[in-house]
Amino acid sequence: MSPTDRTVFQITGPDARHFLQGLVTNDVNRLDRGMVYAAILTPQGKYLADFFLVPQGEAILLDVASDLAPGLMQRLGLYKLRSKVEISQTDRVVTRGLGTPPEGAFADPRHPSLGWRGYDGQPGEAADWDALRVAACVPETGVELTQDTFILEAGFERLNGVDFRKGCYVGQEVTARMKHKTELRKGFVTVSVEGAAPIGTEILTADGKPAGTLYTQAGGQGIAYLRFDRAEGPMQAEGAHVALGS
Repeated sequence: MSPTDRTVFQITGPDARHFLQGLVTNDVNRLDRGMVYAAILTPQGKYLADFFLVPQGEAILLDVASDLAPGLMQRLGLYKLRSKVEISQTDRVVTRGLGTPPEGAFADPRHPSLGWRGYDGQPGEAADWDALRVAACVPETGVELTQDTFILEAGFERLNGVDFRKGCYVGQEVTARMKHKTELRKGFVTVSVEGAAPIGTEILTADGKPAGTLYTQAGGQGIAYLRFDRAEGPMQAEGAHVALGS
């Protein structure tokens, strides 16, 4: 997804942090140390939107995929009630680059290979962002991440997108139960891919059993959602040969 496909909201007011803390999966107080990656969930613990929270003086910026922005704004408005919070859309443009973040930019908290994100007109850099996120198994809004997604299956703990000590938020009970009381049997992994297949192609085991779904592919690798008990050995996704490992 291009940085130009992002919308940046500004959240201000004395209750801004407290308001967000009761809604999102991560600890908003981490803003004292930099950018925070988080999501908002349904009460049933399923994904609605993921985004970056960005410290900006007394304000907090929220960087979200533009396709999700209207629905997220509506949902935040529903939860706002009497909180002393103002939410407005800005005209800020998201830029991205690799290496050391320039002045005013922030390291992407999901994985070191994803570089930095800027909001104050920093010159961006061209990079094969799909190849970088496939190698690091970072699912993308609207591609791998959908409204059927549970964030732990999507790797949010590994991607620094969830905090289990911060207290309650919407969907917290289901997420905590998945963390502490069950073993994940499905989830996103990086697989090796020979050939290519359309995003969303079903993956089958050698004996034809459904094993999962193949998503973004780049550089001989892909992000796949797999049933771990069926992920051993060679697999097929239409004309592509799929296997765990690089």
